[in-house]
Amino acid sequence: MGEALLSITALNKSFGTAAGQVQALHDVDLQVQEGEFITVIGPSGCGKSTLLRIVAGLDTGYSGKVTLEGTEIGGPGIDKGFIFQEHRLFPWLTVEKNIASDLPLGKPEIRRKVDELIELVKLQGFEKSYPRELSGGMAQRVAIARALLRNPRILLLDEPFGALDAFTRAHMQSVLLDIWRRNRTTMIFVTHDIDEAVFLGTRVVILEPRPGRIRKIVPIDLPFPRKKTTSSFQELRLKVLNVFEKVDELELTDGAGI
Repeated sequence: MGEALLSITALNKSFGTAAGQVQALHDVDLQVQEGEFITVIGPSGCGKSTLLRIVAGLDTGYSGKVTLEGTEIGGPGIDKGFIFQEHRLFPWLTVEKNIASDLPLGKPEIRRKVDELIELVKLQGFEKSYPRELSGGMAQRVAIARALLRNPRILLLDEPFGALDAFTRAHMQSVLLDIWRRNRTTMIFVTHDIDEAVFLGTRVVILEPRPGRIRKIVPIDLPFPRKKTTSSFQELRLKVLNVFEKVDELELTDGAGI
């Protein structure tokens, strides 16, 4: 393997509370290669979203080193796309204008790129629609297209399908995988769902809480497209679940002593 696209070394993050300092992340080390699809899973409060915000440059109050293509991350930038659980579309803008955001649709190169992204996320025919006219899954596809407009080096997704119903969620997982396989944009995807983590990821990073640290990284050596009903998928799911259950036991033990 060559030099990692994203390098996280000895990352520590603490928050000040009324009760004192709380360590959210402890000595996190993670190397992400270009084109990987990393899924991050762990109990509530283990620092998953905090980790994502640090990589995005939205939180710079930490110790350790976080670099993208060898350059230390010092703040947000167009090289990092971020997608939240809520789509956060502008309700007064159409689909195509939401994707273009602050860039002028009148410019031929922007128009071409927006049209390509609308096709990529399968929203042809909805270019002039407003967010209120879209389903939850369609709105998240617009958010993904908007994040891809500036060709980010890495796409960060913080439980983007968490608010969707099971059928739409499964559909969106397939849509996202299709986008990843066609573009090979490096992705880090935070989720609470073990099936989702195994279905999407090339590696699953399992975090444990108090403080948040990497318990185990599980490679997912399954070909695409994947089926959740296959024995090979279920074996890997069980492997991740076994680690996750040990993390839960740790959390309960820690909680009992508080």
